[in-house]
Amino acid sequence: MSQEFVPPGARFSALPDAFPLLRGGTLNGARVAYETLGRLAPERDNAILVLTGLSPDSHVASHPGDPSPGWWEAMVGPGKPVDTDRWYVICLNAPGSCKGSTGPASADPATGEPYGPDFPELSMEDIADAAAHTVRALGVERLACVIGTSMGGMSALSLLARHPGLARAHLSVCGAAGALPFAMAVRSLQREAIRFDPRWNGGRYGGHDTEDYPHRGMLTARKLGMTTYRSAREWDGRFGRDRIPAERRGPDVPFGPEFEVEAYLERHARKFSGRFDPNSYLHLSRCMDRFDLGESCGSTTDAALAAIRLEKALVIGVETDILFPLGQQRQIADGLRAGGTDTEFLALESDEGHDAFLVDIDRFGPPVTKFLSSLWLSGGPACPPTPSDWHWSPARTAASASRRRAGSPPPASASCSPAATARR
Repeated sequence: MSQEFVPPGARFSALPDAFPLLRGGTLNGARVAYETLGRLAPERDNAILVLTGLSPDSHVASHPGDPSPGWWEAMVGPGKPVDTDRWYVICLNAPGSCKGSTGPASADPATGEPYGPDFPELSMEDIADAAAHTVRALGVERLACVIGTSMGGMSALSLLARHPGLARAHLSVCGAAGALPFAMAVRSLQREAIRFDPRWNGGRYGGHDTEDYPHRGMLTARKLGMTTYRSAREWDGRFGRDRIPAERRGPDVPFGPEFEVEAYLERHARKFSGRFDPNSYLHLSRCMDRFDLGESCGSTTDAALAAIRLEKALVIGVETDILFPLGQQRQIADGLRAGGTDTEFLALESDEGHDAFLVDIDRFGPPVTKFLSSLWLSGGPACPPTPSDWHWSPARTAASASRRRAGSPPPASASCSPAATARR
């Protein structure tokens, strides 16, 4: 009995029945969980899509439907870098997750029981196609920007390649066009830790509050991940060689935790273990390993990036990121620039490693603010769906441009397409 963890403010968009998956199989009665912040302009041209990493839900920031802090609370909201006084922000939970979108923990309509290990193989391309369907179902034919963070950077590139013309711009944050061997090795060990826990039981286990749940496998998997999310400099500066005080050590066991860094990993891994489904972890981590934008588009990575047509892009990486190294962000920037996109690349100094975009807002906030403000001032026409040979034109009406320059909030209100790839 696996479990879902759906934020209270989540809304749901139904996917078409027999929704096709890249690696074979279909999903029936599937849904995508999403939340929105801000107001959609009458021209429907101020929408920003946020695609998340592996574990976040759709609750990116607080709003009246859920006033609790979101996973990117410091970055998204009124007057913040992703300013919801200007932008209509859509945040999606990836299919395959356990936080509202259909995944292994969801009920299979054919049986009424959770899919568990019977959930069909998932790909980053499937996540991208589900996102594109949801955006259009919300009445948005062209996004002002797609923001992808971590794994979301992968699904964002897939969306841009498979659905040309769906977005004006892209903000890539610690993302990648494909998995590198080091990251694949770490995620392989994470999956192994879960699978080798006897209580995983081939994917048929009890709920997180039962004795039949693979707690030990999930704890080890999460600890492995957490060691890669920050940098060695950050670990050293934060913990040094500080030892756990005697009164906090608990029972004395051979080779048990002795240092504060061990206690930190244990504490946070336990919190995560009770809030994420193991089968979802397996599916999404394997999605990341298998993703290669060039392979997906039947070309090289550089050629696939150059084929994406955008007005502008900002690609941000962190010098201490060992999970999505800086070279991967540089490759994205170079590839988009080669295709004619006005692209800026930023290599930020931060001790926080891959997680810097979540915690080092003082460094990430200003360039994000500047980039999105430039999109707001330049504007962009609200257009019907575009053909595959679409090319961007920055023209828009004087009235709409004037509204943006005044800073007033909006009133209420080579192709890699799925057809071209033939769902291979």
